[in-house]
Amino acid sequence: MTESQYLKDNVLSMQEFMTIPPLQKFETESLKHLLKLSRIREYEQGEAIIREGGTDSLIYFLLSGKVKVEKEGIHIGIIDSVGEIFGEMRILDGLSRSASVYAEGRTVCLVIDTSAATQTLSSDERADILLLLYRIFTEYIAVRLRLAYDELIHAGKEIENLKHEAGGR
Repeated sequence: MTESQYLKDNVLSMQEFMTIPPLQKFETESLKHLLKLSRIREYEQGEAIIREGGTDSLIYFLLSGKVKVEKEGIHIGIIDSVGEIFGEMRILDGLSRSASVYAEGRTVCLVIDTSAATQTLSSDERADILLLLYRIFTEYIAVRLRLAYDELIHAGKEIENLKHEAGGR
């Protein structure tokens, strides 16, 4: 893994980051504060980004590439959309990391250290950033929950079909 220094509020970075869908919700000033807590990390094929059971305070935005999510060694899914967030559950529930995440090919992420917010931002700035992040998390979790529900319904139907086929023989 290679990592940049904490990002500074330069105009080029601001314009680039404002094109990432979830970050478009941030006002320019709030985005500047968020970038002060952020670094760019590049990962190579198979490199662990998040380890199941970990307790760090990092949130990831996918900038390029894709990542594989595994729980207890079982493939859960692929994240491959620019701006997609991962690692947010640890921040929301305070529990250890629920899954591992690995780079699939060269992958670049914007990494936000939420613990740095208490050290570098005023209480109002911190509240603004966290409120926006939680709003983004909520939207992403709702989408993921709907997808998981749809998959559960599909699996239930497959089970019923298999039972029917087994009983019909």
